[in-house]
Amino acid sequence: PGSCPALCECSEAAKTVKCVNRNLTAVPPDLPSYVRNLFITGNRLAGLPAGAFPAQRLPDLSALNLSGNHLQAVEAGALAALPSLRQLDLSGNPLASFSPQAFGEGGSPLEELALHGALRNHSVLLSLAAMLQSGVLRNLSRLELADNGLLLLPAGMFTALPALRQLDLSNNSLVGLRNVSFQGLGQLQSLNLSDNSLGVLRNSTLAQFRGLPALQRIGLGRNPWVCDCAIEDLVAWLKESDQVEGKEALTCAYPDKMLGKALLKINGSELNCSVPVDLPSQLQTSYVFLGIVLALIGAIFLLVLYLNRKGIKKWMHNIRDACRDHMEGYHYRYEINADPRLTNLSSNSDV
Repeated sequence: PGSCPALCECSEAAKTVKCVNRNLTAVPPDLPSYVRNLFITGNRLAGLPAGAFPAQRLPDLSALNLSGNHLQAVEAGALAALPSLRQLDLSGNPLASFSPQAFGEGGSPLEELALHGALRNHSVLLSLAAMLQSGVLRNLSRLELADNGLLLLPAGMFTALPALRQLDLSNNSLVGLRNVSFQGLGQLQSLNLSDNSLGVLRNSTLAQFRGLPALQRIGLGRNPWVCDCAIEDLVAWLKESDQVEGKEALTCAYPDKMLGKALLKINGSELNCSVPVDLPSQLQTSYVFLGIVLALIGAIFLLVLYLNRKGIKKWMHNIRDACRDHMEGYHYRYEINADPRLTNLSSNSDV
């Protein structure tokens, strides 16, 4: 139990084991039971299978760093045998699959989860969302999802994290938060949304921010804010709220005439409200107008038919008579061909 695996450095006094940049392809099976802080970084671990950490062998392991290991798969039960695990770092791994049952079925004491640059694969993001929504990580207080190129987040992804205090979504490509719910995050203190692609925050999102009593720090820097009519609610909220860090530095990116303008200095008269910005409303209006035009065309067509009913009736009769004459001609020819006497007469027409 007190031995140190080959290619690792151990300190029993500090309860720490470091296996750094050793080209390991699997978790060493002979880890000392005293370890509390385990660093297995910069290696070549392709995956974490079930039972990657021996059951009952690491009862005190509380901090596990597996960053930069080329990990692609974390299988069901891979982290289930760690009863004291509080911190997990999987940053810098090109994860392709992350089982929602990686921590087992009974729940995990995990408090901090770092996934910087590990969620480039969309299916992994969906698996993570399923895991979070299952409630297996209800003790999670810090979640780091920065630097993952995220465009949108799965709906309800954070609803089962009542203990969450810090959420880092910085350096992604988030274009909106319409489907993101922050309801139930009563302990949330810090939310980092800087370095994304946010053009506006809708009133529904701002209302959620107002309803989070513990939320003290919101990072919104380096986003391309679109300064048109839709940004009025955001500007009003910025002026009344003390939650946003460095809000004085937030500036417009579009349109060109507003480029560099501080959001806090925008007045309603400066915004271009001549063009509707609500695309769904525009589409709805277009559909209504199209329906009215089609109904009008149909009414005119019926009116023309009614006014010309006699002519149409005569035309139909003419067509009927022509068809009848044509059919009588066919019938006459059929009778001649069917009567053998007429056939013989036709063949001896020279008599």
